[in-house]
Amino acid sequence: MASTGVRVPQLVGLPVREARALAHERGLVVASKDIDGPPLGALTWPGTWGVVGQEPASGAVIARGEYVRIKFRRLPDDGGEGDR
Repeated sequence: MASTGVRVPQLVGLPVREARALAHERGLVVASKDIDGPPLGALTWPGTWGVVGQEPASGAVIARGEYVRIKFRRLPDDGGEGDR
């Protein structure tokens, strides 16, 4: 039985945490540009990080389980105190 492709969602503009969840719902894996480097969770903790680029682009159709590589940057603090 042939596997159908999955349309890549728009991840740019989302916080990394939301982008990962959305891609996961579609059966895709979000990773940093260097998929052999440190895990994305380690690169984006602590703080709030936003997706500023993705490959493949939104709308592309790829196989379930494939990687969507993202570029991200730290977002300004919201002024909260954080965990203590």
